[in-house]
Amino acid sequence: MRRTRPHRAAEGAAAAALLLLLGTACGSRLPESDFEHGGRSNAPAPSSNAPVRVGIITSATSPVGGNAFTGPRDGAKAYFDLLNARGGIDGHPVEVRECDDGGSGVGNNTCVHRLIDEDQVVALVATTALDYAGASRVSHARVPDIGGQPIGAAYDTWPHLYGIYGSLAPRNGTPGWDGKLYGGTEVYRYFKREKGARTAAVVSYNQAASAAYARLVEQGLKAEGYKVVTEQVDFALPNFRAAAADLKEQGADLVFDAIDTHGNAQLCKAMDEVGAKVIAKVTNVQNWTSTVPDDYKDSPRCRNALWATGSSRNYEDTGNAAVRRFRDATRGLKTHSQWQVEGWAAALWFTDAAKSCARTGITRACVDAFMNRSEDYTAGGLLLPVAFERLAEPPKDRRTCLSVARWQDGRGWVSQGDMNSNCFDVPQLSYQP
Repeated sequence: MRRTRPHRAAEGAAAAALLLLLGTACGSRLPESDFEHGGRSNAPAPSSNAPVRVGIITSATSPVGGNAFTGPRDGAKAYFDLLNARGGIDGHPVEVRECDDGGSGVGNNTCVHRLIDEDQVVALVATTALDYAGASRVSHARVPDIGGQPIGAAYDTWPHLYGIYGSLAPRNGTPGWDGKLYGGTEVYRYFKREKGARTAAVVSYNQAASAAYARLVEQGLKAEGYKVVTEQVDFALPNFRAAAADLKEQGADLVFDAIDTHGNAQLCKAMDEVGAKVIAKVTNVQNWTSTVPDDYKDSPRCRNALWATGSSRNYEDTGNAAVRRFRDATRGLKTHSQWQVEGWAAALWFTDAAKSCARTGITRACVDAFMNRSEDYTAGGLLLPVAFERLAEPPKDRRTCLSVARWQDGRGWVSQGDMNSNCFDVPQLSYQP
């Protein structure tokens, strides 16, 4: 059975944790009529051994923090560096043009204009933008955006945008289906089946985006039959110790959250202080990094209860040949993260598309055609099978798989089973992006 992965509620909406302090601006959009006629001028195919130019947009200096969004960029650049050292694509080196949009919609539109209209990039790769305001312009120009991170709903809204986790949505200018996205409950099913969890706590701030994401997690947990304990703390003066004491009193097996990284560290510290022991403190792919010992230095018990779920192979799995190539090429990086793996996979995806076009010409249209017919793409086994379908109706249920790892001091992130076997038939729940 196909293991196509739709955009998971628990994973896609987890990006809300990065938006807690900033809101969720939608950015400018073009009318749908703009998609009905011929697109803008196509970037010319590189001649002879001329470089193939790609763009990477990253909110590197966003208000969220300098390192929050740079993982995919670093992974993609590492791949292209290795590719160029080996001769490029059919003799064409890849020339990377970077743009830091500063985490703002205005900055994002500026980056889109510069890369597409001035630099004439063939494609965007590993986009990681806090406010992807220029998404409609990218789509209108028919520039393939390959392997971007779904922060917001852009990759389930616009054609020619191909998020790293795929999409089942029509992508006709409206998010998802009539403005609603759908995601599965496989994360909650996993901990229920594999770890016997029955009670879950959800910790959030008394802030709109945080509370909305917490409600989404609560909805999924209840659909899987959990008893749910909700803990809301004041955003300005959070009392994490009181929340930790209550979730201990309520006997929580799992802890999910809708708070920022600093808040998570404080929550873990409080859990250690009050003696709250849980099966798992569950985090997401954005926090699946080698910086755990520093981030959670004050909470050894909670630190060793950290679990992460995602859609890509654990960057610690060096027994896997694809992961080993990534790690060998990124030895010079100070830290490693799962987002770096996904950026590497995005660059590989573009390369596979460009190689298919090498004889006829590496153009935007040819690369886009490859992407549009992609089915069950895995980036050599680094990703769960990814596809892009345009289903007229949202799925009611879906067989979905997930990558799972837990942190252990001295060993790092330890994989829990194989991601292609951690699969479940689960309902798809709607949520508002």
